[in-house]
Amino acid sequence: QVQLVESGGGLVQAGGSLRLSCAASGRTFSLYPMGWFRQAPGKEREFVAAISNRGGRTYYADSVKGRFTISRDGAKNAVYLQMNSLKPEDTAIYYCAADRNMYTTMIHTTVNEYDVWGQGTQVTVSS
Repeated sequence: QVQLVESGGGLVQAGGSLRLSCAASGRTFSLYPMGWFRQAPGKEREFVAAISNRGGRTYYADSVKGRFTISRDGAKNAVYLQMNSLKPEDTAIYYCAADRNMYTTMIHTTVNEYDVWGQGTQVTVSS
């Protein structure tokens, strides 16, 4: 029902910024809790940021707190991840994800709490 497509990744020098977008379809998208995850080669997919349905609450991994900002625009069916002060260790494929349980006000921080995923967008931060 809902489909997610990430964009905005690329190559940036350390200290730079990128803004990732997640375009979504589906009539109930604005009610889904959303998250951003990332996965580097040889590592597990890790939580980055999450936002509640309607965008009222956000939560961040300690590694990105103060540098990344998650937001959503229900009218545009989009979720964003503004990434500032990027570090080489931020290099990964970034995925957006949705929990189709529209009745919850919870935000999720683990992979298995989401059931719809985009294909990912590559972020590479050079030294």
